[in-house]
Amino acid sequence: MKSLPSALIVLRVLLGPALLIVVKDPKLHAWIGPVLVAATLSDIFDGVIARRLGVATEALRVADGRADFWFYMWVCASVWARSADIVNQFRVPLAILICMDAISYCIDLIKFKRIATFHAYTAKIWGLTLFLASCALLVFHAGGGWMWLAITAGIISNLDGLAIKLILPTWQHDVPSCWHAWKSVRAV
Repeated sequence: MKSLPSALIVLRVLLGPALLIVVKDPKLHAWIGPVLVAATLSDIFDGVIARRLGVATEALRVADGRADFWFYMWVCASVWARSADIVNQFRVPLAILICMDAISYCIDLIKFKRIATFHAYTAKIWGLTLFLASCALLVFHAGGGWMWLAITAGIISNLDGLAIKLILPTWQHDVPSCWHAWKSVRAV
């Protein structure tokens, strides 16, 4: 049982390329939704189960964050393959969001010498909105409000993450919000 969280992370890593395969083959399109749901459930429950079993180590949390990044790179490739016309309509806000993410990673590497894995509440909300936007784009070939919701949540998550990075003097994992970071620094 103690290896179940790790298995869920590996599952998400494998589901990334699988998503692109099912998107590219019209005979497999019925699997797009199940792949997205399975990946999202694995992301939710790997942490829940790890905490319940007492195996929520730093290494596991870092692996979870890397698996999320890996999976969503495959989602991006899949969305581009299936709905590039819709994505193009959002190129400016998406470019802003991508730049924010890139700057965030640079700050991580400069300040902490590693990528942050805060698993903040805003990041969880962003993950949920990414799931909804991915379903809209890949299953229903629609974007609109779902794309705006995901972009807005991504910007808010990036701003919260930036605030956490500016507040914390050293790298930490599992920081729920910039408020929690501020409280932890103030308590010292």
